[in-house]
Amino acid sequence: MKRAVLLTALSLLAACATVPITGRSQLMLVSEETAIAASEPAYFKLLSGPAQEGRLDNDPALRARVVRIAGRIVAQAIRLRPETHDWEWSIHVIDEPDTVNAWAMAGGRMAIYTGLIDKLDLSDDELAQVLAHEVAHALARHSAEQMSVALATNVALNVWAIRERPSAGELTGVSLAAMLAIQLPNSREAESEADRIGIELAARAGYDPQAAVSLWRKMSRAAKSGAPEFLSTHPSHETRIASLAALVPEMRPLYAAAVNAPVYRFSPGVERLTVAEMPADGEGPRKADFR
Repeated sequence: MKRAVLLTALSLLAACATVPITGRSQLMLVSEETAIAASEPAYFKLLSGPAQEGRLDNDPALRARVVRIAGRIVAQAIRLRPETHDWEWSIHVIDEPDTVNAWAMAGGRMAIYTGLIDKLDLSDDELAQVLAHEVAHALARHSAEQMSVALATNVALNVWAIRERPSAGELTGVSLAAMLAIQLPNSREAESEADRIGIELAARAGYDPQAAVSLWRKMSRAAKSGAPEFLSTHPSHETRIASLAALVPEMRPLYAAAVNAPVYRFSPGVERLTVAEMPADGEGPRKADFR
């Protein structure tokens, strides 16, 4: 038993890595490359239901707004980590008015729910903070870290079994862990990193850093009224708001300098799926239809 514990401890030590940008030590039993590969089928599975029901990207004006803002954020993310230019960055809007949530998977695959935008009545600057926060999770390899923690503690399969998630479908192993990674709570360190990186990304993209404070104040008020799923994995506390407020002066010069900020162009035909593009056989969207 002692030998097994020692070997396990040594394995965990060997799996330690550092977070890009911040340098924090993180557990990496699952490599970023593996996490990215595993996220593709998980992402497809999560989006296939809304796509079949006509609830994916069904508001062209809202989608254009989200894509425009996300494109500016992603352009700055690529500046911070140039190798992420080769990622298949994508963003989809899921029409769920009662769901206040957004998430990002490894490799820059993201989704945001209409409930988050509408219920909180987000300005462009506040929406940019949400998207930048999620992009920051991807940049900092938080999905791979979450998958590593889940696999190391066997949490993923146990949680799934308890909740009996029907959307698991045929997903197993690391793909199942990839889906769970966006549902299990992030550590305080990971959330602080996403806050810090996110507010900088948004400022460099030309979005007012003060909006990070107003966003989380709205989140805090929403939490008191009972709802948001987003807050189950993104705790909003006065200390968090204070930390973001303290960062605002540092970010203002970046915001002021963000003239003609570049925009990442999502690949046409890959990041968009409409009802008109559904397969004729009625089996739902194919894996190759979107990422």
